[in-house]
Amino acid sequence: MTNYEFIDLSVSNHVAMVKLNRPEIMNALNWQMYSELEDSFLSIQKDPDVRSVVLTGQGRAFCSGDDVKEIMVAGGGSDRLQRVRPGTTPAAKAILDCDRPIVAAVNGPAVGWGMDMSLMADFRIASEKAVFGELFVKRGLIADVGGLIRLPKLVGPQRAAELLFTGEIISAEEAKKIGLVMKVVEHKHLLKSAFELAEKIAANPPLAVRYLKDGLRRSFYGDYDDMGNWISQTLSILFKTKDHKEGVASFLEKREPNFSGE
Repeated sequence: MTNYEFIDLSVSNHVAMVKLNRPEIMNALNWQMYSELEDSFLSIQKDPDVRSVVLTGQGRAFCSGDDVKEIMVAGGGSDRLQRVRPGTTPAAKAILDCDRPIVAAVNGPAVGWGMDMSLMADFRIASEKAVFGELFVKRGLIADVGGLIRLPKLVGPQRAAELLFTGEIISAEEAKKIGLVMKVVEHKHLLKSAFELAEKIAANPPLAVRYLKDGLRRSFYGDYDDMGNWISQTLSILFKTKDHKEGVASFLEKREPNFSGE
């Protein structure tokens, strides 16, 4: 397997583990990490030895979403994102296109794109320390395909609307109650529980499992490409707004935002 700077990728007993590894900033995603995440899932897709995947984070967080300082401020992220051609986020597409079942072992906060990423998995097993939040609205933005397609399928459109429109952060127990996660376990048992499920799946005929996953995706989640196009086009508008700039500034300055609708 390829060595990455911000992703740890390993395979054992037909189960790949993808571990986000920027624990000092709660596994926040920068451009390189997005690229490595995409590449790691493309590598998994090509590896005949892999039959299932465990996705988790190093340290105290699953993923805290975008690295605001690097993507939206220092790196000129707004300009870069506006230049991206319409389509689904490449890392999201690689995860969603992966035909191996994915178990997200949510070890801590999964917020923003981190929550969306957990939604792209087939299963979510949460530590008691996990929390979930679709924080995009707080930055004047919209969710990715995880929040706009998968979330309402799992929790219903009304509860999804509440999470998306308010940016509310919910506990692991609340996430289980509304059907967002499959189960909540003690933190020390999280990886064991995730691997037990992944290994149980991996023990079955791999081609049948892959076709079953594809069938469920077609019947339940539908095609995400049209939504991906709309999301990228909409973000190119929202990144230019004063409210987006205010959302970022208020976060960095640790103050309440003052949104103007501009």
